[in-house]
Amino acid sequence: MMQISTPKYRRVLLKLSGEALAAKEKGILDFDFIASIADVLKKCVEQKVQIGIIVGAGNIWRGRAGGQMNRVRADSMGMLATTINAIALQDSFLAEGLPTRLMTAVEMQPFGERFVAKNAVEAMENGEIVIFGGGLGSPYFSTDTAAALRAAEIEADVILMAKNIDGVYSADPRKDPTAVRYDELTYKEILEKELKALDLTATTFCMENDIRAYAFELKDPMNIYRVIMGERIGTEIHR
Repeated sequence: MMQISTPKYRRVLLKLSGEALAAKEKGILDFDFIASIADVLKKCVEQKVQIGIIVGAGNIWRGRAGGQMNRVRADSMGMLATTINAIALQDSFLAEGLPTRLMTAVEMQPFGERFVAKNAVEAMENGEIVIFGGGLGSPYFSTDTAAALRAAEIEADVILMAKNIDGVYSADPRKDPTAVRYDELTYKEILEKELKALDLTATTFCMENDIRAYAFELKDPMNIYRVIMGERIGTEIHR
């Protein structure tokens, strides 16, 4: 098998599932696992790959957990939870020797600086990993949509969707043993088949703005490196 030595993507937006970062026994974060992600990202940076990260908050909070809470306030809690995860990632990355900058969708000094696309791009070009906290800073929009918008703003080559499952399936494989995994999909097919790949807003935005995405399993963090280097191990999504 030929050894791949040149990255397929030079600037990526990595979407990390909050649930995938959760500690298995207790606590909200598995710091050993996050350190292993940092090790892989270091390999990517050594290949001159520029990395931006959006992290979810499913390990801390989901709006539906609020029961009868007002949707705006519930979503505000979710945005704050993504910032907690972003700070944890930043701390772990810095401990591993990775220059890392945290930017937030709303003013949150001293936790991070306010997101400005130009500043984010400059930081990545200088070898820093940029973590985007706070979602989009507005209720009703998921971190899928935040990832899509940030990918467009920083002109990323691809959104890497690191999940608890190894791609996009015709149904939930944990519930349906007949579910089939797709190697490749268009956004139109996702909409027509009503697949659970990205939410509706993110899917439409990516389709209209010709943003590529790649869904794969985060269980082995080396999958991040493999996808960046061009291995086909998940589901590629395009217009």
